[in-house]
Amino acid sequence: MARVLVLGAGFAGLWAAIGAARTREEFGARAAGVEILVVDRNAYHNIRVRNYEVDLSEAAIPLAELLDPIGVHHMVGEVQAIDPAKQQVIVATRGGRQTLDYDRLVLTLGSELVRPAIPGLAANSFDVDTYAAALRLDAHLAGLGKQAASDGRSTVVIVGAGFTGIEVASEMPGKLDRAGVTGDRRIILIDPNPVVGATIGEPARPVITEALSALGVEMRLDVKVDEVDANGITLSSGEFIPTRTVVWCAGMRASPLAATLPVERDSLGRLHVDSYMRARGLTNVFAAGDVASGVVDGVHCTVMSCQFARPMGRFAGHNVMADLLGEPMLPLDIDWYVTVLDLGAWGALHTVGWDRKLHTTGAAAKATKQTINHKRIYPPRTGRADLLAAAAPIIQAPPDVRS
Repeated sequence: MARVLVLGAGFAGLWAAIGAARTREEFGARAAGVEILVVDRNAYHNIRVRNYEVDLSEAAIPLAELLDPIGVHHMVGEVQAIDPAKQQVIVATRGGRQTLDYDRLVLTLGSELVRPAIPGLAANSFDVDTYAAALRLDAHLAGLGKQAASDGRSTVVIVGAGFTGIEVASEMPGKLDRAGVTGDRRIILIDPNPVVGATIGEPARPVITEALSALGVEMRLDVKVDEVDANGITLSSGEFIPTRTVVWCAGMRASPLAATLPVERDSLGRLHVDSYMRARGLTNVFAAGDVASGVVDGVHCTVMSCQFARPMGRFAGHNVMADLLGEPMLPLDIDWYVTVLDLGAWGALHTVGWDRKLHTTGAAAKATKQTINHKRIYPPRTGRADLLAAAAPIIQAPPDVRS
């Protein structure tokens, strides 16, 4: 039996697996014997872009619910090594190490938070990079809500004023409300750049600044973190901020397993892929999502986001099965780009195009953001046929308030 092995069940991996299952069914009897196996460290698919939100109750979906009905096998394990020459992957599971052979590999291990060697950072900080980490932060805040007032109890410091940091800071008032953290609350956003949202673009920054100000978020810009301890954070400016809660949101990098493969990578550690999602320089290996970099419109490269991970996964899933069976593959071409940034109770920011022209702000943009986070990026949970249909290798239209 031929095997398509998918490593990772994030946005790209989940849709690669479902897409492969869809194409397997489309090809009929001659593809019926192909096994599709997904390996992930968790037994669930995390709607990762929701990890900053107040309510995480629907941010994880059991893989069994999504993959069992379509005949896709799945295994909980930690990928330890990939040998493209032998076409084998080493996986650590509760039962011990296993060697998995593959005929085609889809690498969708995603990205992870970059944690520099700052004294005390690892031991004294939180993040929302994973579902488990987001739950840990919420549990910590809930614990603070049950404690008496103390120095730094009601102060939250978020490091990194990019997309994730801004969304965490914007949602933090709601998180503190839910946790019962009262008193003289402070939310402080720190970044080494002289402006908030340095990569977001000039047209959007005044909107972000207005929203953060309205939400009572303080800013410390053009400073770095020197040290973090259990009682607070020390900045390069010399300022010490008493706090029990430091949330690290500064920087992402592709899965370190990509660095073990004998090919070139970009500055974020991503594998280069062609328009069919084939990893350049590797045989029988496809890659998609945050671990892969490809040109989507003849000019621009993919961004680490579910906006690109989902279609990359769908096309990788179709193409890996087509390649295995000697059928024509389909090139990925995405001719639009949007940014929809959540700004908490203030609303949201919606930009269009690579130059990020303002489209809508406030309540109108918030409606779009909620549609994306709560509907658009979710796999259908209405049955097998709808799930397979949603994995068709096509490009969705850009989101708007009516989508």
